[in-house]
Amino acid sequence: MTLSQLRYLIAVVDQGFNITQAAQSLHATQPGLSKQLKQLEQWLGFELFARRGKTLEGLSEPGALVVEQARQMLAAAERVRALRASYAQDQGGELRIATTATQARHVLPAAIAQLRRDWPSLRIQLTPAEDEAALAALEANACDVAIVSAAEPPSGLYALPLYHWERQALMDIDHPLAGVPQLGLSELSAHPLVSYTSALRPGASLEQAFGAAGLPLRVGMSVSDGDLIKTYVRAGIGIGILAPMALRPEDGDLAARSLQSVLPRMTTWFVLRPQQTLTRALTALLDHLAPHLDSWAVRQQLLGDPAAVAFKSKVPEWKPMRGLVHEPRD
Repeated sequence: MTLSQLRYLIAVVDQGFNITQAAQSLHATQPGLSKQLKQLEQWLGFELFARRGKTLEGLSEPGALVVEQARQMLAAAERVRALRASYAQDQGGELRIATTATQARHVLPAAIAQLRRDWPSLRIQLTPAEDEAALAALEANACDVAIVSAAEPPSGLYALPLYHWERQALMDIDHPLAGVPQLGLSELSAHPLVSYTSALRPGASLEQAFGAAGLPLRVGMSVSDGDLIKTYVRAGIGIGILAPMALRPEDGDLAARSLQSVLPRMTTWFVLRPQQTLTRALTALLDHLAPHLDSWAVRQQLLGDPAAVAFKSKVPEWKPMRGLVHEPRD
């Protein structure tokens, strides 16, 4: 039995048991494909197909079991091939990252700078994108990892938590709410908000929180970047709702208030495709961003080992930089 024979078998099944089409899909000859399938049946000791004369009508009962295992074996072989390619590239190759502008600007620079120091020949492609677009790119194999933020992990993908964070309300230090110690949704609902565009998609946690409280959500402006939120807060458009990692030392002219008590906690996720190979570059990036995770165990999980424990310690909380949260005035 060879992997090539298993590929021929899967091609025949996927082409509706049409040997001619299966051979064409593999750039093989029909006689050569038939010969390989016959040799596989001889090795197995039973027929793989239900036949009517020379026509294949479907799989035999043991043939269906072989196809199930063959798909798993070929998938495993592909992961090993990708791992080999990753190590053969040594310090070269390419790492494609899709993430939001906030993560790209405020979280990733230190990790990417370290990657470049460790692997000078590594090409890094960074694509800023909204959360949904980043996940779509990952599913389409247009990137190697998506780094996104949401209250819950993306469904249907393999998501690892990098850190938790609480959203911040941001306003001018002379704003009437700057002196309120604990902001509630009722206070926020009385003012226009400047928020991330992703907060407006159906089912988003911001919309759900206001809806559950029976309060109107007044978004005066939505943008894709935390720095733009700060810009338009300074322009007087409204109260900003943004991630704490977007706050910088130069933002001392603004007052920030945690919304921990009124909005769900957010998590930034390192998202891969199920059964994706954790290459050397991805492993290094994960190690830089998430020291609380065991990258070796993550690799084992992706290879199908449910017993591998990925967490070395609990997921950290991202804290705003000290000195940026103005105390309410008396």
